[in-house]
Formats: sequence, structure tokens, C-alpha cells
Amino acid sequence: MPEIMANTNHGKYPILIRTGALAQLGDVAGKTVRSRKAFVVTDSIVEGLYLEQAKKSLEGSGFEVASYVVESGEASKCEKNLFAIYGAMHDFGMTRSDLVIALGGGVVGDLTGFAAATYMRGCPLIQVPTTLLAQVDSSIGGKTGIDMPFGKNLVGAFYQPKAVVIDPGLLKSLSRTRMAEGMAEVIKYGCIRDAMLFEAIEKGQADMEWMLQRCVKIKTTVVQNDEFDTGERMLLNFGHTWGHAIEKVSGYSRYTHGEAVAIGMIKACEIGEKLGQTPKGVKERILNVLEKWHLPTSTDLPVEDLYQTMLSDKKKLNGKVYFVVIKEIGDSKTQPLSEQELKDLL
Repeated sequence: MPEIMANTNHGKYPILIRTGALAQLGDVAGKTVRSRKAFVVTDSIVEGLYLEQAKKSLEGSGFEVASYVVESGEASKCEKNLFAIYGAMHDFGMTRSDLVIALGGGVVGDLTGFAAATYMRGCPLIQVPTTLLAQVDSSIGGKTGIDMPFGKNLVGAFYQPKAVVIDPGLLKSLSRTRMAEGMAEVIKYGCIRDAMLFEAIEKGQADMEWMLQRCVKIKTTVVQNDEFDTGERMLLNFGHTWGHAIEKVSGYSRYTHGEAVAIGMIKACEIGEKLGQTPKGVKERILNVLEKWHLPTSTDLPVEDLYQTMLSDKKKLNGKVYFVVIKEIGDSKTQPLSEQELKDLL
């Protein structure tokens, strides 16, 4: 099974990538913790697809298993579900040595990760991402959290998993829309760090496992250089400053995360062009790739509302809003902007 080691301030953990890896979850879990009690959080869609398979694998390795199911969708990443999970953990008799498993996409991963980080001040966690977006991005790097009425991911913690189990075979159950959402993040990696990856996507020649491995290697390298998102890791936010504002202003219902990020990447290119940082032609290449995946590239949401939302973004530091701009495909930089500079550019 291909394995990439993530090195963090809190030690190393394996990221396993292999078709059929879900069936080996019990083996991975058994090597991760001494306890034989596992609490699985999933959503209402994944429950019917993969929960029994995950339970069977865990039980086959001697684990007592309990599960908690949230409704699918961004709205589930909330305080109500977080506290309900705490209650279910308590009822199951969880201790701080027992295992928490996030089986699902980015919403489940963020919510479950935050529950694991905070219940009894920290329980061991395994991420089992079931969407392309989660496999290449949100399951890796230790960002966890919930949304608040006043912004996305504004309450959370940096909490690294003990392992990540990536099974590309699970992607077969995704709709084209959900695959496209994940491809927005894959395209992002090509834009900021990997011209070869971008060109392979551009030409339609990218193999899925190859793409997964390249994205995971980029993410783990960046995270181990900047675990707490104060420098190099901010490059991973290409398209996200504008994208998160779109999600918030549209009520987390009109656009998926990947769709909002796709729009955000084009806006970041436009800002980069105005600043003289992004050469002509780069935006068009990115636009063409996004459109091949039927991702949106513009929005009619009020610019003033988006601007005000960006002013409360968690990536704002020392009074500056940080945009990621592309110097050329595969090379990027962070660009701090004052509130007035941002307003003028928008």
C-alpha cells in the first residue's frame, strides 16, 4: 500500500493511498491505538454506502464500535452536532485513549476532528475521507472546526490525525458535481505548486491515483513546513479568501465549497493581473480547465457583501487580508492587502 509520511510537531503519521484501503481500516486502527473501542462519525449519505464495511473491518480487528450520523451538507458543521457527538461519546463510555474515526467528506472530517481534539482534551483520530476534495485536501494537515453564524471555520483547532486512509475506489459513488468540487482543489494544487499536474489535467491525461499522490505530497510538504498556517501554508488558500466569502454570503447553499473556490481562483487571477503579479494568459488557462469540469467562474453576489465578509476572514493578519496570487502556473505567492487596497481592487 503506497504510504506517505506526514511529519509534524506532534510526530509522524501515515497517509495510506490504495484502492480497497477501507477494508484494511481495522488493521490500520489496530496499529494506531492499544484500545479496542472505536467511535465512527459519518453522514446520512456515506452511512448507506460505507459504514457497515468500516464497522466490519474494525470489528474484525477486535474493536467495539459505535457510530453517530449527521445529515449530509455544510449545515451539519455546527455547534449543535458537535455537542451531540460529545454526548454520544459519553454514552459509549469513551476515554481519551479510545479511537475516533471520521468517515466522510470535508464536513464530517472537520466536525469529527474538532470533536476528537476537544473531547477529554484529545482522543486519537483517524481520517477516512470519502470525497475527492477530502482525500486531496481537508483530511490532511490537521485543520478542524465548525462554522459559526458570522463565518466559516471560525471556531476550531489544529489537531493532527494518527493516520489517514485514502481509498480511491470510494470515489466511484460520487456524482460528477461532487467530483468536480474535488477537482477544483486538485486544480488549485497544480496552479500553486505543480505545473506538471496542471498540464496533465489540462490535457485530460491525469490518472486518479497519480493525482492523489501528487496532491497529498504537496499538502504534507507545505504543512510540515508551516503547521499552523502563518506563512507558506497560506498558499493552499488560493481561491479561498473570495471563495469562503461566497459561501458565507450565499448561506452555504447556493455553491459547494469547490465551486466557490473555482470562482475565487479566477478572482485571485484578476487581482494578480491588476497588481502586475499574474501574467496575461494564466487566467485563461485556469478558466478553461475549470470550465471543462463545469465549474462556475463568476458570481452575481453583491461585491460589497463579499468585501465585508472578507474583512472577518480568519486569514486576516495584522489588519491585512491575504490573497494568493499566481506568478505563473506552478508558482505562487501570498499578497497582503490593506482594507482600502482590497476595496479598490474589487
